[in-house]
Amino acid sequence: MARLDAIDTAILRALQSDARRTNRDVAAAVGISPTTALDRTRSLRRRGVIRGAVLDVDLAAIGRPVQALIAVRVRPPSRRTIDAFRDWVSHLPETLGVFVVSGSEDFLIHVAVPDNEALYAFVIDRLTQRPEVADVRTSVVYEHLRGPWLEPVPGPEGR
Repeated sequence: MARLDAIDTAILRALQSDARRTNRDVAAAVGISPTTALDRTRSLRRRGVIRGAVLDVDLAAIGRPVQALIAVRVRPPSRRTIDAFRDWVSHLPETLGVFVVSGSEDFLIHVAVPDNEALYAFVIDRLTQRPEVADVRTSVVYEHLRGPWLEPVPGPEGR
């Protein structure tokens, strides 16, 4: 785990709320000089704490207002089967995210589609046609909320 101090944490908070903030804006929000903000941000990137920035797209505006979480169980439960299915499903245009999980399912797949008919076609015509798919359960997402940021977990010295 990367060692993060209060300034690193404040920079992460500022950038998680808006990754497009200018360096000057980040510096002002954190209460440090722009040079310090730039050096610290570069250090966070170099250490792999900041891996990139993600564009938050309004799914309805691009014709994909219906979201669902699809639980999938595959058989046989082997690394080869799981890896192959994960790679296939993660590249489908409907897929927003893939979670390989423990429990009664092997995957949770987050998808966005134009309507319920497209969701049905995705599940029936794409997923269940795969020979390794043993079971599928679909839950429609009524609302998807995300927190504004994640606070780093304090290291042993901060506990």
